[in-house]
Amino acid sequence: MAKKGNQEGNTQHIGEAIQALLSNFHLKAKFDEATVLSSWEKFAGKPVAKRTKKLFIRGKVLFVELDSPSMKNDLNYHKHQIIEMLQKEFGKEVVREMVIM
Repeated sequence: MAKKGNQEGNTQHIGEAIQALLSNFHLKAKFDEATVLSSWEKFAGKPVAKRTKKLFIRGKVLFVELDSPSMKNDLNYHKHQIIEMLQKEFGKEVVREMVIM
């Protein structure tokens, strides 16, 4: 019996197709970095996210500028936990270190 539509060997999950496309065009790292930045509140919490003035990634280092000295101190104690969560979610190649400014 003939198969209709797409052959089973030619189908691919949409997520896999997008990841392959990003890799082929060397955009995966930038996409992952943008996803980390947009997910900051999820990982740092709402109070820290509200006090964050600047947030960017350069050379696998996440730079965080906060407007509260007490929040800087608190985040400094928890930065290793946040890095571990980010690495678990996005892989170890996206963020390796965090600098709190």
